[in-house]
Amino acid sequence: MTSSFSGQNPATPDDLFTLFEALNISVTRHQHPALRTVEDSRQHRGDMMGGHAKNLYLRDRKKKNFLVVAEEDQPIDLKALAGAMGTDRLSFGSSDRLMEYLGVIPGSVTPFSVINDPEHMVTVFLDKTLADMELANFHPLINDQTVTISVNDLMRFFEFTGHQVSILPLAEIMN
Repeated sequence: MTSSFSGQNPATPDDLFTLFEALNISVTRHQHPALRTVEDSRQHRGDMMGGHAKNLYLRDRKKKNFLVVAEEDQPIDLKALAGAMGTDRLSFGSSDRLMEYLGVIPGSVTPFSVINDPEHMVTVFLDKTLADMELANFHPLINDQTVTISVNDLMRFFEFTGHQVSILPLAEIMN
């Protein structure tokens, strides 16, 4: 099933949960104060099972857009990452471009943001450490909630949006 979300743009968390239901994707929803950083997340996650991520919206010199979903403790060297991704000179995308391409604000970047990218302008890279986990946790387009989702269902979500995901062994690349 490959398709794009045809709702409003940008999609809301409610739109996302409606899509999860339509795709028969089971998630556990957690409410908490707004979290902008990994450190904030550590203070409020309680007993959430599964991996946690940092999500980086990046652009290269050729103005290509990337979403890198890394395990939260993985150090990132942008030069090494660029080489592994087959591009050069990565930098963080602006908040305006983040809203334009992924429909979220800084602090709310999530793999689910690709629901707002029906034209597939953003290339997704997923850390192998997260890809190998059973469960992972991400914001549902807003940073005052987190959802726990199976990695298999996350991949089904990407399939639905039509985004191909490249798995990167970031732990190896960054050594």
